[in-house]
Amino acid sequence: MDASPDQSAREEVIKAYRAFLQAMTDGDTDALDDMLDHGFTLTHITGYVQPKAEWLSQMRTGQFVYHGIEEKSVTAGVTGDTARLVGRIVTDATVYGTHANWPLRLTMDYTRESGTWTALRSVASTW
Repeated sequence: MDASPDQSAREEVIKAYRAFLQAMTDGDTDALDDMLDHGFTLTHITGYVQPKAEWLSQMRTGQFVYHGIEEKSVTAGVTGDTARLVGRIVTDATVYGTHANWPLRLTMDYTRESGTWTALRSVASTW
């Protein structure tokens, strides 16, 4: 039995999210640059809304180093060419010199253009 269009779209969004997490762990800022919208923002647990270019620059200079990310759960809802994904992860990272494991809830908004899901924003909170 083939997956429904909605289920297929959800699976595509989750695949894009997992590629995002892998690129973070790999420190692959070029891949992140490609998969994130030009206007992408990352809202940190502090509430700071960081533009994509600033975040990627700080990754390149070692201010954000992601050592590993363990996925705990993920859900995605799709409406047409937009999607919202919520993932719970434990992030092993060094941020501004502080190394810790952070239990994060990422809420990510995506849009589909030419068949590709692109992240528009990510909002992190703790759980």
